[in-house]
Amino acid sequence: MALTGLQIQKLLPKTNCKECGSNTCLAFAMKLAAKKADLAECPYASAEAKQILGAASEPPVREITLGPDKALKLGAETVLYRHEKTFAHQTALAINVNDTDAPDARAAALKAIRDYTLVRVGETLIVDLVAVTQKGADGAAFVAAAKQAWETVKRPLVLCGADVAAITAAAAAVKGSGSVLVAPSAEASEALVAAAKENGHALAITAPDLDGLVVLAAKIKQGGFNDLILRFQTHSLAESFQTNAIARRTALKDNYKPLGYPSLHVIETTDLLAGTTEASVEICKYGGICVLPQLDPAQLAPLMTLRMNIYTDPQKPIQVEPKIYPIGEPKADSPVFVTTNFSLTYFIVSGEIENSGTSAWLVVPECEGMSVLTSWAAGKFSGAMIGKFIKESGLEQQVTTRQIVIPGYVAQISGELEEALPGWKVLVGPQEAADIESFVKARLKG
Repeated sequence: MALTGLQIQKLLPKTNCKECGSNTCLAFAMKLAAKKADLAECPYASAEAKQILGAASEPPVREITLGPDKALKLGAETVLYRHEKTFAHQTALAINVNDTDAPDARAAALKAIRDYTLVRVGETLIVDLVAVTQKGADGAAFVAAAKQAWETVKRPLVLCGADVAAITAAAAAVKGSGSVLVAPSAEASEALVAAAKENGHALAITAPDLDGLVVLAAKIKQGGFNDLILRFQTHSLAESFQTNAIARRTALKDNYKPLGYPSLHVIETTDLLAGTTEASVEICKYGGICVLPQLDPAQLAPLMTLRMNIYTDPQKPIQVEPKIYPIGEPKADSPVFVTTNFSLTYFIVSGEIENSGTSAWLVVPECEGMSVLTSWAAGKFSGAMIGKFIKESGLEQQVTTRQIVIPGYVAQISGELEEALPGWKVLVGPQEAADIESFVKARLKG
């Protein structure tokens, strides 16, 4: 059962020293109860408090860190639904290669995985991990494939196979990579604990059913190893959906530690539509790591976009830096447009200006990452504020034009903006960014 703030306060030193960043021990206790603070922030916490609160303050789903720098994080989730707060760490996507692949083909695939990027709303997205699967009987070939994958991509690996000895050897060969060893059975799960512990890897464990997996996770944790990932043995899309939901709900609502770990799902089908559907379920329903059978940009792009949409913090809109952006190669007499600093709005508007074939200056004031209508309604996108931003930015000295185009949805701010910018003429642009090209041709080039 989770401790309340008052219960936690009784275990704190009650000095109100403020060294933790909170004004009082009670305030800090409330943060601990809400899992918004770490007990380590209190420099005077007693050994008893650390023992009791250490486990109580852990998130219901344990955080697992992967990679040599521990930069890839899984788990640490505290909610079932994003709107309750936010999801902490997104589903990591891995691409599979096999030890039986032709050497040249595998080398080309690894380079493609390493070099793949997708830029969306200013963020560069990459493949998170490489899965290496043992398909042949030669353990040395599997170890060599694992080493090749690590040396080429330099991202954590997911080592899969039926041969415990081969996985153990591969774990040692890529020691320090912070990878995941995938046990093929419950018996192998216990056998691979030592290899994971000695070489700094996480361990994905499995069992024939959920009850068996719970027993196994509790046993391994009791033995002193807790960097676990759960691999559910499901046989249909509906069963995967249901099992993922049961595990997350049980971990969160009942604080049931044996199910409080990230999950791993390996997609076996090479059918693009079926595989994409399966991966989408993992992303939407709490998947920790999802392994795709091959690199296909046509599949990755929508999956990464879906993942970004789900795992973006709804309380922190993605935003660009407020400033004057040159679109193309604008000159002193180039047109001036204005929009908000919500990333999606900025990239759509800037893209449509580029598509129009004109170079322009795009004024992006501070709007706290809100869209045009939202920021206007919140008083963050007024004529006075835009005028003030332009004057402080020095744009008036940078350009000779004295025309500025505002979004059509906020035509009502045109008079206020002209008052804030004496000598400027405000043009009301289109309501939809898609109409910018026709607007430029009719009003600015005509």
